[in-house]
Amino acid sequence: MKELTGIVDTLEERQPYITKKQEKGQIVPLACDNNSLAGAISQRACVYSGARVVLNPVTDAVHLVHGPIGCAGYTWDIRGAKSSGVETNRSSFSTDMKEIDVVFGGEKKLSNAIDELVGIYRPPIVFVYSTCIVGIIGDDLESVCKTASQKHNIPVIPVKSEGFKGNKSDGYKAACDALKQLIKRPEVKKPEKGPEVNRPKINILGDFNVAGDVWLVKPLFERMGIEVIVSMTGDSTAESISRAAEADLNLVQCSGSMTYLAKWMQKEYGIPYQTISFFGIEDISIALRKTAEYFGSEEMKKIAEEILETETNRIMPEISRVRERVKGKKAAIYMGGPAKALTLIKGFAELGMEVVIIGTQTGKKEDYEQISYSVRDGTVIVDDANPLELADLLVKQKADLMVAGVKERFIAYKLGVAFCDFNHDRVVEFEGFDGFVNFAKEVDASINSPVWKAIRQRTLKPESLEPEKATIESGQEKAAIEEKIPAKPCTKKCKGVALKREFLHSRSDAAVESQV
Repeated sequence: MKELTGIVDTLEERQPYITKKQEKGQIVPLACDNNSLAGAISQRACVYSGARVVLNPVTDAVHLVHGPIGCAGYTWDIRGAKSSGVETNRSSFSTDMKEIDVVFGGEKKLSNAIDELVGIYRPPIVFVYSTCIVGIIGDDLESVCKTASQKHNIPVIPVKSEGFKGNKSDGYKAACDALKQLIKRPEVKKPEKGPEVNRPKINILGDFNVAGDVWLVKPLFERMGIEVIVSMTGDSTAESISRAAEADLNLVQCSGSMTYLAKWMQKEYGIPYQTISFFGIEDISIALRKTAEYFGSEEMKKIAEEILETETNRIMPEISRVRERVKGKKAAIYMGGPAKALTLIKGFAELGMEVVIIGTQTGKKEDYEQISYSVRDGTVIVDDANPLELADLLVKQKADLMVAGVKERFIAYKLGVAFCDFNHDRVVEFEGFDGFVNFAKEVDASINSPVWKAIRQRTLKPESLEPEKATIESGQEKAAIEEKIPAKPCTKKCKGVALKREFLHSRSDAAVESQV
């Protein structure tokens, strides 16, 4: 195949989705925010998966998948969100639709499943996810959920997440639409005196407490005198989500999944929002300062600066040690959403590393413009990449490290490139000050592992093939093959089926096949 993009070999239709950062002042348009190209084996997930990763960290909810059992395989362990309390969300449930349910409908089966689960777990809420087959046969999910909600006197919320109707971004919206139904309008209370009554309140949106991230961030705000009502949806409950409208400010960590909900809360309840990040020293500093600036408290600003000075001085010796070991190395970033990609650029800069590839699955035009402003000239920017493109880019850009999700892990390993999981499968915190130290240590351990040196030194030694090659080149190929093929049919070995010589391959692998 000819090199059509000028960067990697790929399909002609994929040409507009891969570009390089040009000289300053030149913005090259990058196609994005479209459905994946059919046949390109995109790394994107479906609508259902997008909804599931957002809602599944709601710890006390029953999550019921209405569809075939295979869809239920996308369950709690797809995102390592930790809980400080009940863990009902770690049990996965499915209606396990069969052929007969597809023919005659699965509404009765769904209703019975809800009744059984409510009777066993007594949850405060049930999320019911629709899958592709449900959208095809037309089960009335809303009617079944409404009846069940009235029967059990709890919210039974349909999540319209038929996988085929869009991509992961549409799943985020479906999840946010479900969360809207949980958020209650705050009651108007008489003003009371006391410091706790006037305490500023915030929500953290788009943080899923992967490996316990939120537990390193919330104490920072609490030290500033701010109450964190809920982290949506990491370590959240139905009750804490219902109080979300009491907040004075929303801080949006994952813009791809939660900006839609933040805009709705701003319109519905008048709660403004700010986009922030809790990864890396620079972004943590920005998050604390922006929050203190919003509330306009001089005392809060003072405490924020004290926190930043104390924590930065505490972790800098370890960060400096790692920086000396990894500076100058080249990193490739491929994230689901643009917020993580942008914050990683700053994180790598703090470690003295260079970003040579950056891409996302769900980025929009404005996201890629911001990415283009943040990276160096010559950096490859890619939207909705497929495995072949990623592999080719890693080689051509000479990346030393790839930071992505579990699906990209094996692409890097097979190419002898170090890998760091920044998404759902990691088991250590990456947010907050201690989280950034954890990230730096993992980057160091991955890049400087002796296994990569051993892999790159491996060479193919063709000497062992020389005798066979010489035999073939001397014109003895036919004689060698015929000598290895039995003259009599292999009746006993093939259980009564006689193999005819003309059905065997004409080259040397025929001898191996006949012996088997």
